[in-house]
Amino acid sequence: NPYILATLLFGLGLGTTITFASSHWLLAWMGLEINTLAIIPLMAQHHHPRAVEATTKYFLTQATAAAMLLFASTTNAWLTGQWDIQQMSHPFPLTLITLALALKIGLAPMHTWLPEVLQGLDLTTGLVLSTWQKLAPFALLLQIQNVNPTILVTLGLASTLVGGWGGLNQTQLRKVLAYSSIAHLGWMILILQYSPSLTLLALLTYFVMTFSTFLVFKLNKSTSINALAISWTKAPILTSLTPLVLLSLGGLPPLTGFMPKWLILQELAKQDLAPLATLAALSALLSLYFYLRISYAMTLTMSPNNLTGATPWRFSSPQLTLPLAIATTATISLL
Repeated sequence: NPYILATLLFGLGLGTTITFASSHWLLAWMGLEINTLAIIPLMAQHHHPRAVEATTKYFLTQATAAAMLLFASTTNAWLTGQWDIQQMSHPFPLTLITLALALKIGLAPMHTWLPEVLQGLDLTTGLVLSTWQKLAPFALLLQIQNVNPTILVTLGLASTLVGGWGGLNQTQLRKVLAYSSIAHLGWMILILQYSPSLTLLALLTYFVMTFSTFLVFKLNKSTSINALAISWTKAPILTSLTPLVLLSLGGLPPLTGFMPKWLILQELAKQDLAPLATLAALSALLSLYFYLRISYAMTLTMSPNNLTGATPWRFSSPQLTLPLAIATTATISLL
């Protein structure tokens, strides 16, 4: 029903906007709650046991994170008399709020819900979950001052490593994308304390790249690596471009995805954190391996059933192809 869909999407936008605009912890919490409640019907719209299970898991983790956030902000008000987001001073609520937001966006070691949830959703809702739903918690993370850098660096490094190792063992594309998301979020959190503008840059480029990847898989109607082998019959031009999109996600020059990684490593080196930068750069190799695996399955292997007669790409929908074209071009050549 378009009216219900419009209401839910409006709720999604409203929740994020309220969190963006708030300087009081209660309002920020309320925005996050509206956000969660708006996406839940979208996740369960295909009444499939897997989708319902994913929705339940998502609801439980988000409710836990929101409760932690509320508890931490109340504790902060109790200890310091402050409700203002930017004037957090006590280390205990600061740490607790950081962990709650990390659970909300799925940073390691609180990441295990993300692949499970993403695997149960269709690609459109999965795209909303991987992009839009990250905005509000990130807005809060950026506003919190003087949090202990060790916590953020630990979360970030753990996420890049877990995102790399976790994706190696997967055959399902949505799980691979979930682990890829965890790794990218790790990069953003690594640099959050030292250069917030770089975090925003990384978030923006991640959005563009994820957008184009999800739309490619949506156009191909493929959810596992095996299904990619026949994608050249469905979208021949796109099939030849997709490895570039995936390598951009992996962060290879001269593609767009290289930019945030390059600048983040440079900034970490400037902060005398060369060992950390080295570890982060090495963890990117893990992600690169599974992107290469998908590229290989898609372009360098020929499927045994040559469906040259069936070429549905001639009749693909324009409302999908235009955003796909824009996102893919941006992913490959924004550097």
